[in-house]
Amino acid sequence: MSTINIKRVKTSEIELKDRLVSIQRVAKVTKGGRTFSFSAIVVVGDENGVVGYGLGKAKEVTEAIAKGIDDAKKNLVKVPIINNTIPHEQIGKFSGGFVFLKPAANGTGVIAGGAMRAVLESAGVHNVLAKSKGSSNPHNVVKATVSALSQLRDAHTVAQQRGISLGKVFNG
Repeated sequence: MSTINIKRVKTSEIELKDRLVSIQRVAKVTKGGRTFSFSAIVVVGDENGVVGYGLGKAKEVTEAIAKGIDDAKKNLVKVPIINNTIPHEQIGKFSGGFVFLKPAANGTGVIAGGAMRAVLESAGVHNVLAKSKGSSNPHNVVKATVSALSQLRDAHTVAQQRGISLGKVFNG
């Protein structure tokens, strides 16, 4: 029933801002001791309906962040935004992370937790109510949020997919 319409976006046309969601120090134990490396989750967006996430791993923090930004630019998704909020309620799932997004009235702001807030603000959503259920792992929350945003459809898309007029979508 729910068709995921992921609209890919080219990075050359838009100005993207990046946000660091999480950085982890990872240790690999060898016979010579511990070898440390870093993994960074980064979200990029133009704050006008385009958002993407990426994971970067490297021996240095700055390299991990740079790799994460490059990865995020390869995974951009277009999000429908109407009156600074989302068109309808949506549930997103990824692994153990469950996310519930609900449109909000003007002036509400972004009511969301840390990892979700970064994704929603990068997408350009200014008014939304959000709840993260299940896993609080930033990896799963970010991926579930992007999944929910990519499933959103505006009224024009619904009318086009059903092959009916825009008035019939609202009035039945």
